[in-house]
Order: sequence, then C-alpha cells, then structure tokens
Amino acid sequence: MLQGIRIVELASYVAGPGACGILSDWGAEVIKVEPPAGDPFRQFFGSIGLENTENRVFDNDNRGKRSIALDLTARDDAEVLRRLVATADVFVTNTRPASLERLGLGWEQLRAIKPDLIFANFTGYGANGPEADKPGFDITAFWARSGLCALTTVKGGDPAQLRTGIGDHMAAMGLVAGIMGALFHRARTGEGQKLETSLLRMGIYAASCEHAIQLQMNKLASTKARPEAVNPLNNFFQSADGQWFVMVPRQGSGDWPRIARAIGRPELLEDDRFSGVRARRTNGPALVDILDAAFAAMSWAEVQVALEAEKLIFGPVQSVAQATRDPQALAAGCYVDAQGADGAAIRLPATPIDFEAHTPSARLAPALDADGAAIRAELGL
Repeated sequence: MLQGIRIVELASYVAGPGACGILSDWGAEVIKVEPPAGDPFRQFFGSIGLENTENRVFDNDNRGKRSIALDLTARDDAEVLRRLVATADVFVTNTRPASLERLGLGWEQLRAIKPDLIFANFTGYGANGPEADKPGFDITAFWARSGLCALTTVKGGDPAQLRTGIGDHMAAMGLVAGIMGALFHRARTGEGQKLETSLLRMGIYAASCEHAIQLQMNKLASTKARPEAVNPLNNFFQSADGQWFVMVPRQGSGDWPRIARAIGRPELLEDDRFSGVRARRTNGPALVDILDAAFAAMSWAEVQVALEAEKLIFGPVQSVAQATRDPQALAAGCYVDAQGADGAAIRLPATPIDFEAHTPSARLAPALDADGAAIRAELGL
C-alpha cells in the first residue's frame, strides 16, 4: 500500500521502531540505521541473562526492514546517512534534539538536503521546554509523568509497573497517524514538514477524558477499591470457578433491572437502597456484597449465559497466555505467522489495522548491518 515510500529510521527501543514497523507492514521500505553495536533492544533477552535465544520482542517492531550500521561520530558514516536521507520520503528519529544538531542531522540541516522531507521527531518530553533533552522511557514519561499511573492506582495502594512497551506501542500508532497526515499533505502540496510528538504528550492524550474533567472541575475522584466504586455495577466480579470478569452497564439506569434479573434477584428492584444511581453509590459496599455472592454461586459458563440473555456488556479478565489462544483474537487477526530461518512458523503480534486491498508480508527483523553493503552500493559509495 505504501510501495515507493522510503523511510529512514534513526531510532532505538520501541516507539520509533514500532511506528516504522507498522509502515513497513503497510509496504514502505524502511532502512533502519543502527550504531555499530546495534539497537540496544537487540539485547532484550541478553540483558536479563538469556543468551542465544530468538528475539520476538525485537522482531515485533522491526520485521521487514533493512539494516545498515553507521558510526555517526565518524565523518564518513555521517555523510552516508545524509546521502541516504536525500533519497528518503520520511526520516524518523527518537534521538534527542541537541544530539541531532551536534551530528549535523537537525531539521534545518536535513531540509537543506531534501526540501520535501518529512521529519518525524519523537522524544520523551517534547521538543521544547526545560526537559526537552531529558531521556524518557514509556514508564517514566508516558505512564508516571502523565498521570496514568496515578489514575490506575487504587487509593492507598502502591503504584503499579507498566509492562514492556505498552506506552511505546500506543505512541507508535500516534506517530504513524502523524506521518500519514504529513504524507497526504505532501501529496497535495509538494511540501515536506517537521512533525513532533512525545511519550508525555501521548500519555496525557490517552488519559484525556480524565484531564478534561480535571480542567473543568479542578478536581478528580480517586480510583477506589471494588466495594467503593463510583458505580458499583461497573466493576469486576468472580465466578464460582475462579474466572474474573468485568461488567460495564451503559449510561443511565436501564441496565440495573437487567442485572437484577441476571443474578436471579428481581426483588432488589424494590429495595430502596438501590432505587437510583445515587442510592446505589451510597450503598455500594452492600450491593457489591450481594453481587459477589450471586456470581460466586454461578460457574463462568452460567454467568455468560445469564448476562448474554439480558444483553449486558461484560468480558473475561484473561492472562496474556489465554489471549494468545482466544478464538476471537485469532479470528480477528491479532497474530501473524512469519517464517523463521528453519522454515518453521514464528507467531508474532500483528499490527492493529487491516486493509481490504493490502495484505502485509510477514518477515522477520534483519540481522545487524545485513543490508549495509547493498545500501552503500545503491548510494554509489
């Protein structure tokens, strides 16, 4: 779908490479520029003491790319990159702005080489401000700094870690959207441009409903434990056979009668403690106790039948292992099989959007500098 678009990626770890991985899946040619030691994420398993293992975490964001290793502190290698950028449509980097300027790879310097270049700059905290050159990972800038960690922490509880790459991959989708918008603009006008985003910006946007409430009311309710939930019906419950699930009532009070019928307690509709939204919130702990007892007497299969009969919205809490075997996830195309060196299928997460007229090829990530000689030859070097 993006055949003919060349992207030069000077980025490491997850967000920048993840965005370029999606564009590669959509047909763009992505040339990954790495330091002589390689993208540090190639050592993901080595850094935790596991050697000589395949690295599907790296393959996930770098499949289908070409790799060239360059030492950008060396004049000749820096010139190779500038020559390469002159052939590119898009330059994607998560290198800090001051470092780019020192290397002669800032926006104005590269625009002089390629006036219609799209320069996509991804940082931890933004391109301006006192912390513009501060390094940031998704757990620091996206998760902790943005308020997301506090929002998901139950009042009085300890903050939770963010698992690998979650914020980065959300940010990668935003970066892809920006690049596609810039490509569309260039197709209409012939103009290149610089676009910028950051993990902090993406984290605040991800929590923008809560930020909007804070800006409007100058306060925000804390995240409560299950018995003190703002809406006790919008909650997690557990079946007799240990399956946790989440139930989500729609706006208004229309689902309360459905829930009462689903648990076999229609008489609760006549109970003054639960007669309205405010009453149910005031008596939330008692209502949660009733719901807990009702669902604890039902198997997961029985819960599903009862809730589906009332057309309620709910879903199981699954482990990652369960999700990888979920028939719906498989049918929805959430995973893709790539061919390993031995011909065996290597299953990876798929990029999250399908197009009717385009089927992405499933290729693994390149070895470090696998295409270096070929790329130099294409540049006449």
